[in-house]
Amino acid sequence: MKPGRRERDWIGQALELAREAQATGDVPVGAVVVELESGTVIGRGVNRREVDRDPTGHAEIVAMRQAAASLGRWRLDGCALAVTLEPCAMCAGAIGQARMDRLVFGAWDEKAGAVGSRWDVLRDRGALHRPEVIAGVRSEECAALLGDFFDRLR
Repeated sequence: MKPGRRERDWIGQALELAREAQATGDVPVGAVVVELESGTVIGRGVNRREVDRDPTGHAEIVAMRQAAASLGRWRLDGCALAVTLEPCAMCAGAIGQARMDRLVFGAWDEKAGAVGSRWDVLRDRGALHRPEVIAGVRSEECAALLGDFFDRLR
């Protein structure tokens, strides 16, 4: 499926979160969980590994936890996750476990991406749940934000 205006808007919201989070010292990644029927954002997240000293503090996990609390259930069927960077293996596994209907992401992660770059956890034949994946949405903007962050570290 090609990205539409909705998917570009979701990535835009995730980019805003990532920009706001730049000051924390974490890699600037933002994520939103959207209830597909209503279009309502029910979860927001940014990377919080450094702030919380939590190895699972990825933007996707933070957003999914908030969405699950909002819905009062762990299953996030009927929802989409939009994130500025291709999910890693941990996050891709969590997306599948949560039974999400759709994943939309921006920049590809050639080092640790698990939705097409290094691995393809969500579309693997053995996957228990295979959400629709829409990749590369606003990828240049997402990649530029990350590139700027890492350039400053060097």
